[in-house]
Amino acid sequence: MITTSKIVSFSLLSLSLFFIFKYLSAFTTPTIQNQHLSFFNTTRATATPSAPPSPAAVAVVRPLLERTGIINELGIMTDDFVVGEIDEGLIESIVAMANSTDQRENVERGERKVVKVEKFRICEMNLSDYVPSLDNLTVKGEGLDCLVPRPNQYKLHIPWPKSRDEVWFDNVPHTRLDRENEGAVSRKGDKLVFLGEGPQFIRGTDKYLDQISKMVPEIAFGRHTRVALDISSGPANFGAYLLERNVTTLSIATSDVHPNQIELALERGLPAMVATFGRRRLPYPSQAFDLIHCSRCGVNWTVDGGILLLEANRLLRGGGYFVWEAEPVYKYDNELGEQWRAMEDLTSNICWELVNKEEYIAIWQKPVNNSCYLSRDPNVQPSLCNTDDNPDNIWYADVKACITRLPENGYGTNTTDWPARLHSPPDRLFTIEMDAEKSRKELYKADSRYRNDMVRGYVGAFHLNQMNLRNVMDMKAGYGGYAAALVDFQFNSWVMNVVPVSGPNTLPVIYDRGFIGVMHDWCEPFNTNPRTYDLLNAVGLFSVEQRRCNITNIMVEMDRILRPGGRVYIRDTTDVIAQLEEIAKAVGWVPFVFDSGEGPHSNWKLLASEKRL
Repeated sequence: MITTSKIVSFSLLSLSLFFIFKYLSAFTTPTIQNQHLSFFNTTRATATPSAPPSPAAVAVVRPLLERTGIINELGIMTDDFVVGEIDEGLIESIVAMANSTDQRENVERGERKVVKVEKFRICEMNLSDYVPSLDNLTVKGEGLDCLVPRPNQYKLHIPWPKSRDEVWFDNVPHTRLDRENEGAVSRKGDKLVFLGEGPQFIRGTDKYLDQISKMVPEIAFGRHTRVALDISSGPANFGAYLLERNVTTLSIATSDVHPNQIELALERGLPAMVATFGRRRLPYPSQAFDLIHCSRCGVNWTVDGGILLLEANRLLRGGGYFVWEAEPVYKYDNELGEQWRAMEDLTSNICWELVNKEEYIAIWQKPVNNSCYLSRDPNVQPSLCNTDDNPDNIWYADVKACITRLPENGYGTNTTDWPARLHSPPDRLFTIEMDAEKSRKELYKADSRYRNDMVRGYVGAFHLNQMNLRNVMDMKAGYGGYAAALVDFQFNSWVMNVVPVSGPNTLPVIYDRGFIGVMHDWCEPFNTNPRTYDLLNAVGLFSVEQRRCNITNIMVEMDRILRPGGRVYIRDTTDVIAQLEEIAKAVGWVPFVFDSGEGPHSNWKLLASEKRL
């Protein structure tokens, strides 16, 4: 009797499990999954008509199983059991328990439920040129709750290289055409035309650059000098014409002092950013620029003990050049003469050598080591910074009225010439604070290969090289491998490499490779004008920043700086991508989710989106 009871109980349990599995199978019905994007060359079999199979190839038809049952206590299959009534409530409770267990496991693995995001409203028209650093309309960490509108007559930007010389007036309709831009930009019909001249370059920008090259041949534009900083010199003509000499120039200015300067530069397709010399260090590393240029830039370099020139000294690479074009260089009467003498004294005290002065241009060179600083009279001011001062501590760090020391090992100064420095692991790779100590070169090379494969995949799948993408931002740049890949694939673009404050400071490596970049906290807006970039790339950014920031705010900020017609490529974990897809729809993008190059079973996906006009 006991044995019979066991058999009956076991039979009921088996039958219950059978119906449970049948019930659950309803949730595993094959559906159309995310599209798979392969970044490797694959050959797919195509369906072609074929002849009927030969007799030898006919598959043997096996009979279907006719009996099912359970094993009794003697190990014999039997169907001699009683089936009771099915308890639907029991099945539903088991299914509910299984679902709750899955959800709990998902939470433990860090996965999040996809939250529906309501479509964002459009901001008022007076915010069409909203710049966060100037218009303090948001609380830190919150961001805008609306989408910045574009001008009414906005058009897709003129592609590079034509945009160097002309842009649509309706894209920057508030541009001031006054004495500040005289000779540099003029309006002709529905366009703004850039003449390559202006108050700074009376004989034209090309001749101005030729004069600098003749004054100091060692500057060697495009070989020894690869990365330059241009300070407030109009609509970036200096950088525009240096591009032809293979030099990447970052133009900086503030919109409150120099209206539209940065916006015009970016609309033209030139590297530019809203920034200025002030009480805080600029968000660039020490020894970043091979050359710093100031042409009537409006900066008083000798005020407050020369603290602003000391910040320029921090940014200038050891052995780099400072070019100053200003009235005090060639006019010595009264106040102008005093300004020149003050500049001579200050540059001498910080050990800069005046290598040449001609007409209205003066060029100094920074020393390559600390020997001059250490041999000065101890009472000479400004003094050397303390040995514990970190010149690469730049996020919300105050400028210091002291001379930044150069590394005793020559790191940063002994970079190779371009283009060798593009792929050569720089010495400052070993100064980055990170866990890996001995494998840094391997990590650097692996990152370069990974980014190169990524761009190759985008070229093959999306024809990225045919999209006229000029202004590019890598939102989590690492070692600058994405920018290097675009160079390797001969893209006609430049990259703003952003290093988030949430990770290691790799900016020195990026500049040593010959690129530009900036440190930034993605919990805050980025200091640039709206409609700035054609392509935003983010690899592994959101899975890190979601612990610190509201990722919806980041996406709204991305929409602000993305040009109509621009693209966004985000690689991240599956659960993060699922949420970002919802946000992308809410901001009005057209998103597509693809499997990554690792295949459909990888926990990483690619979100590709387009912001349409």
